[in-house]
Amino acid sequence: MLTWTANEDSRLSLWLRVREFAVPPSMIETATARRRAGDWAGACAAAGFDVDLDLRSSARTHGRDLADRVRADLRRLAPDLLRWHMPRIAPDGLLRPGLTISLARYEAEGRDGEHPVHLVARTPPAWADAGQRISLALWDGSRPGAGDSRHPHPRPDRRFRLDLHRHLWDACRAGELRTRSGADPLSADGSPATDPALPAAVPQGHRCAVDRWAAEARILLHAEGRHSGPFTVRLGTRHRLVLALVAEEDGDGPPAPGPTNSPTTHIRSAVSRVAVASTDGVRPPAIVAVPTDGGASALPVLPDAATWVLPDLELVRTGLIEAGRLHPLVAAALVPDHPPVPPSRSPHAAGRPRLVECRGARHRIGLADGVLAPLDHDPAEIRREELLAALTGTPLPCLQAIDEAHRRPDCLDGVRERLAHGDTAGALAVVEGLLGPDALLRRGALRDALEAAALRRITYGLFRAGLVGPGPDRIPPGPARPRDHRSRPRHTISR
Repeated sequence: MLTWTANEDSRLSLWLRVREFAVPPSMIETATARRRAGDWAGACAAAGFDVDLDLRSSARTHGRDLADRVRADLRRLAPDLLRWHMPRIAPDGLLRPGLTISLARYEAEGRDGEHPVHLVARTPPAWADAGQRISLALWDGSRPGAGDSRHPHPRPDRRFRLDLHRHLWDACRAGELRTRSGADPLSADGSPATDPALPAAVPQGHRCAVDRWAAEARILLHAEGRHSGPFTVRLGTRHRLVLALVAEEDGDGPPAPGPTNSPTTHIRSAVSRVAVASTDGVRPPAIVAVPTDGGASALPVLPDAATWVLPDLELVRTGLIEAGRLHPLVAAALVPDHPPVPPSRSPHAAGRPRLVECRGARHRIGLADGVLAPLDHDPAEIRREELLAALTGTPLPCLQAIDEAHRRPDCLDGVRERLAHGDTAGALAVVEGLLGPDALLRRGALRDALEAAALRRITYGLFRAGLVGPGPDRIPPGPARPRDHRSRPRHTISR
């Protein structure tokens, strides 16, 4: 995925914010506990997922065998891990809106395999993305319009598909992330092993996992029923590579699909020719630019999860993030020698008194009887100062600090980030830790942010009920945020 930023540090800083706010530790802890207890529905609820499928109805429609396979995958699903790896957009790192991602494909009984059933994850359109909710559903290729008319793009996206990358959502296969992300193998000096024949067609600054393209293309084409042939790699809105995977003429045939590189696998491109270097000294051929034939739209598309370098891998290698701040399953795969770190519930110390310079002395303000109050002034003095302030006088500096905390506190940016990523409980915990659980919010930026989040949750509920959005006799969507003027954003975060 691609984001044009001023420099590389901006992109990695954006990913750091995403990792801090998008999937909070409390969500991971609760979803993991419920998943390990066998409660897959409870795990989905803890991770902010809406379940739009009925296994009993699926058994009647598609057969009991397919329903059993779906149930088995749901029990292996780690919804918090899926949320961790979902595609995101700039500039806020929110979930890519209006997207349908295939998690698994199933062949229904009595079909020839032309129209498989997909277990899909969907994100709502941008104007209804309150809470950053994700829905799970079954999509029937033979009946593409059944039960999914509310979604703007119900068909699974070919570019964003995870049925070939189960390690990004299947807890039982999360350990494959280290190999599939390119973290292994490493060169002798400890630096990541890269393809010495990097295509000249890949622009500088694109964090492409070129050394993984050959192995991932084998998996992609095998899923399409082929062992070799052409495919496309999308590097941007108007930038695509047309490549072809071929086996060595003297080989014994293409190897079975898997996460490892093969020394006998070559990538041949319509714009360049690249060979994957092998350990026995195979010399890569020259890179030659040739024109394309314009028929790339019908070719298989290498998924984004295979196209770009995993952002967590970049953050770890650059030393910008510690293993303890990663998802536990991701940390176990990328940093296996690191001891497990229990998740921190909140980075803020609730109720800690603050010091304020008040009339030549240092006074404390802190929580008393469930509200933020001055601790070094007697109640009579406070009543006099509040009356003076009501008569347009200047209140005590302690009262000014309390008023500022109600209207525009220092933690406002963090509260907004949590609300934008759907962590309402975390945002309220920060507010209550600062102002107290019994505080009445005063008019200001903090109250406006909380009210806006509540109104957008209502819009999302109307969208889920089918009462808002495109269609006759439906309530038009409310005012959109400045970045929500389109349902398909141009910029996505570069992996």
